[in-house]
Amino acid sequence: MTIKFPLATTSWDQNEYDALQRVITSNMFSMGSEVKEFEKQFAKYFGSKYAVMVNSGSSANLLMTGALFYTKNEKIHLRPGDEIIVPAVSWSTTYYPLSQYGLVQKFVDIDLYTLNYDLSALEDAITDQTRAIMIVNLLGNPNNFEKIKELIGTRNILLLEDNCESMGAKFQNKYTGTFGIMGTFSSFFSHHISTMEGGIVVTDDEELYHIMLSMRSHGWTRNLPIENKVTGIKSDDAFEESFNFVLPGYNLRPLEMSGALGLEQIKKLPTLIEGRRDNAKIIQKKLRNHPIFFLQEEIGESSWFGFALVLRPNKNISRKRLISELNLIGFEVRPIVAGNFTNNPVMAHIPHRVHGKLENADYIDKNGLFIGNHHYKIDEAIDALAQIQF
Repeated sequence: MTIKFPLATTSWDQNEYDALQRVITSNMFSMGSEVKEFEKQFAKYFGSKYAVMVNSGSSANLLMTGALFYTKNEKIHLRPGDEIIVPAVSWSTTYYPLSQYGLVQKFVDIDLYTLNYDLSALEDAITDQTRAIMIVNLLGNPNNFEKIKELIGTRNILLLEDNCESMGAKFQNKYTGTFGIMGTFSSFFSHHISTMEGGIVVTDDEELYHIMLSMRSHGWTRNLPIENKVTGIKSDDAFEESFNFVLPGYNLRPLEMSGALGLEQIKKLPTLIEGRRDNAKIIQKKLRNHPIFFLQEEIGESSWFGFALVLRPNKNISRKRLISELNLIGFEVRPIVAGNFTNNPVMAHIPHRVHGKLENADYIDKNGLFIGNHHYKIDEAIDALAQIQF
């Protein structure tokens, strides 16, 4: 197969290569001033007080989850055995950190058209045992946060956001990733901005921010400010604080090159999102009534990570046949994220419950796929899709 319409392409130009050279010339390759400045600019862009860059979106989810186990704030403190609601369709590293910290995940069905939570199923799943809800904005599409907050009401239920596929999306003029107490982003090659590998957690909570600064780097105090929410006041003696470990942590630090790339990419983000949204307008207009498949239904302002194609019921056409046709004309395709994740053998190792039937998740697991979107025009790809007939 010759790939004519790939899932991902670069958005770099000479500015990114100059940024890499700037780091090479500096001879400072581990996390430093470039990462720190990127964190500052990222937080400013999305309207958050704090941002912590890590080495991947997966690590961002791990850091976000872990921080809630070491907070002194009882309203947001999580413990092993607590219940967290999760959507049945997402990527593996939405779920793994939750299980690794001993949370019991309650899997809830998705809406067949938006690919986010089925709000009726979510409402039914929320009980007095629910401590948190993981919001996953799938393929760039925001959830209906207004409705979800109505469902929660006055109950003390935390909102966490896995926004790794949806950088730049908005709901009611507010960026996704900033609705929960923390939100995660990814800057992997195929995502909206690319720092090679990379992830970011944003929050407005200073204590969680300080906890994540420590956990990101082995759980030591070295990267904490003198006055902080983890130890109170630390010594101003750098030697004494070099290897002072206060939290169980990791090495999730990004490279300085990733921070430098991020500084160039964040400047381009408005244009990159605009290009993706322009393509979405065209594909929605031309393919809205396609006889074989239907498109994802937009909530708010999607940043259109990719385009989901779901076979229409009762068409008697297999996904395998559609994939073969798409491959033949040069499309690179993938399942819709990981499909119904509860169908994976790894679930034997994940403490969980399944709420009701996951009929929609099962349907897209068998009948859905997605193709790539880009920051540049893809008219040829859209025209090729429009001509598919069986």
